[in-house]
Amino acid sequence: MSEQAEQARKTAEALEYLTGFGNEHSSEAVPGALPPGRNSPQRAPLDLYAEQLSGSAFTEPRNHNRRSWLYRIRPSAAHPPFARIDNGALRSAPFTEAPADPNRLRWNPLPDPAPGTDFLAGLWTLGGNGDATQRTGMAIHLYSANASMTDRVFSDSDGELLIVPERGGLLLRTELGLLSAGPGEVALIPRGVRFRVELLDDDARGYVCENYGRPFELPDLGPIGANGLAAARDFRAPVAAYEDSERPTEVVNKFCGNLWAATYDHSPLDVVAWYGTHAPYVYDLRRFNVLGSISYDHPDPSIFTVLTSPSDTPGLAGVDFVVFAPRWLVGEDTFRPPYFHRNVMSEYMGLIEGAYDAKAEGFVPGGGSLHNMMSAHGPDRETFDKASAAELKPQKIDDGLAFMFETRWPITATTQAAGADHLQRGYDDVWQGLQRHFRA
Repeated sequence: MSEQAEQARKTAEALEYLTGFGNEHSSEAVPGALPPGRNSPQRAPLDLYAEQLSGSAFTEPRNHNRRSWLYRIRPSAAHPPFARIDNGALRSAPFTEAPADPNRLRWNPLPDPAPGTDFLAGLWTLGGNGDATQRTGMAIHLYSANASMTDRVFSDSDGELLIVPERGGLLLRTELGLLSAGPGEVALIPRGVRFRVELLDDDARGYVCENYGRPFELPDLGPIGANGLAAARDFRAPVAAYEDSERPTEVVNKFCGNLWAATYDHSPLDVVAWYGTHAPYVYDLRRFNVLGSISYDHPDPSIFTVLTSPSDTPGLAGVDFVVFAPRWLVGEDTFRPPYFHRNVMSEYMGLIEGAYDAKAEGFVPGGGSLHNMMSAHGPDRETFDKASAAELKPQKIDDGLAFMFETRWPITATTQAAGADHLQRGYDDVWQGLQRHFRA
């Protein structure tokens, strides 16, 4: 392990957090930095600058409003002009490079990157939908990195970023404080929040969902009642921590699909205190309270929703984040793996560790599959044969951790994804040999 990764790991191990998704959090790195009773006094405490960061319109309903007040060493307005830089392998909606493909697609993990590749340079876009300029839809990215970001920070004006590590831990230094996320956890960086990614290991790999639409929220529970699925208290927000650095820092902003950069003469991660609701989070997926059938039949995958970005149609999400966490299967007279189906929603599946109970081979950690709207999919032949003949004793599924980005619109793959060397050209073969068993 490099010295830089070892130092980042020591920092991550000592972190403290605030708890509760959507709470009105409050934190100060220096006592007295938060002004009492008001947001923008004539002179802010400790001669800081008061600045509001709004993740929603001022007049959105209170339960949808996202904003935080930041008390910083310099205001964000103090910067030179931004200039376009190369987008690398990062793409954005609208995705018009190629037509949407109705075929089932599956990829192996990303190839290892060139030495010195950090998180931002290692972002690679698989596809997406909607329009970033209209704040609708989503994009799917993967990342592969072997270097920490140094004197460089990133922010996304187009949407929030849900980061799903698959290999290697990450230390996320954000404007509002520090978060640590490793495999089995997810990190949520709100729209516009600046951050730097440092590696806790020699390399890192994972997935990113860029949500252009309404911010992620916890799904309503309906007949489930007051408890279950992801608990708000298990989401951890950072405590205030600031950098008082006078050295040049490259600040990269994703704006309307392109990357823009400016070199500041200081670090913009200089927020000494903050309070509000527009904050980053980290969540341990193993804390997800799985609910399921205790009689018969496999429940619809919506029962595994961790976070949802609602649309203007109730129940029809711009994007859902779904996790298939360890759980017991006890259904009687039930085909227990996911059933064969066609869906009006489009599904991208990823695997964090182990194996997925609907696929015997080929679906590996770091890889992913895309089943677009109404494409027929389900268990492969080996899984079907085994599950159809299995003795139906209580069974613990704890040898894998898979997830899904599910979205209301078809996902158009980028040209680089459709022609990638790691695209599995024979994916359809997993359903070959599903023989006729009908007896009149």
